[in-house]
Amino acid sequence: MRRLILLRHAKSDWPEGVSDPDRPLAPRGQEAAPRMAAYLAAEGLIPDRVLVSPARRTQETWDLIRPALGDVPDETVPQIYEAPVSRLLDVVRSIPDEVATALMIGHNPGFQDLARLLAKPGEERRALTKKYPTAAVAVVDLPIDAWAKVEAGEGTIERFVTPKSLGHGEDE
Repeated sequence: MRRLILLRHAKSDWPEGVSDPDRPLAPRGQEAAPRMAAYLAAEGLIPDRVLVSPARRTQETWDLIRPALGDVPDETVPQIYEAPVSRLLDVVRSIPDEVATALMIGHNPGFQDLARLLAKPGEERRALTKKYPTAAVAVVDLPIDAWAKVEAGEGTIERFVTPKSLGHGEDE
């Protein structure tokens, strides 16, 4: 069994003249990320490795989550930035097999598409078709013994959690 945790970056800002990769978190994102981190820690959703997009907003999200998760190895993975689902699937398939639980921090629409692609049909999959807000987390359990064996439609969405579902304001 492998577990993939997909965390969309927290709410970002759109400052004038700042390129997309350099967009920082908005104040609301700076508040939501530690709350989601506390949730992950309280629920024992601690990864063996973290893969982070190089975008500033994802790096800032990870910086705010890291303290709650302890000393977890991380790496910046350029292929995650604004990636289509096919590229994200390649990233997942390249995760080393000694990693049982991986956390990826990235972007939409790719993360929503990846969660939907991996999931078996069901209620949680339907929820994912509606919206994948900033700072939302999808936990996908995969019945495989090696990441390279990940296939579409085999995963179970163990949970889909948003800041709003935890009582922390609006989801966007």
